[in-house]
Amino acid sequence: MTHEMDEQATPEALRALPSRTLSLVAMYSDRLFNEGLGAVDARRWHYAALAALREAGPVSQAELSRRTGIYRSDMVAVVNELEERGHVERAPDPADRRRNVISMTASGRRHLERLDKLIESLQDDLLAPLTGPEREQFSALLARLLAHHSRR
Repeated sequence: MTHEMDEQATPEALRALPSRTLSLVAMYSDRLFNEGLGAVDARRWHYAALAALREAGPVSQAELSRRTGIYRSDMVAVVNELEERGHVERAPDPADRRRNVISMTASGRRHLERLDKLIESLQDDLLAPLTGPEREQFSALLARLLAHHSRR
C-alpha cells in the first residue's frame, strides 16, 4: 500500500498524471468515509441501500442491487446487517413469494437522516479547499468521466 509521502519529492512525471492524483484522492476519500461511517456503526453500502429505499420505496433485493450497484451476493449481507439493526424489514413479495421486498422502517429513516448529515460533513471535509462553484464543476467533471467510462 502507500504511506505518507512528500509530494514535492515525488517525481514530476508522477505528479503530472491526473490518474494518479485521482487515485490518491479516491484513497483519501475512502479512508475518510469508512472511518466516519464506522464511527456510527455504518458502512457506505448501508447508506447506499437506505438512500435507494428512500427514493424508490419498497423494492426487491435484486432491484435494490441494481439501483445501488452492489452485487446481489453482497446485498444479502447488507440487508441482513440493516435488518439486524432494525433499519429495514424483509417480507415476501405478494406478487411473487419467491422474492423478498425490502422496506425501510421508521428507525431506518431516522438513521438515514443522521447519515445524511454525516455524509454532508464528510463531503465538506473532502472538498474543503474548493469553493462552491469549484465543487459543482469538479462534481460535473467527475460525473462526465464516469458516464463516459460506464458506457464501455
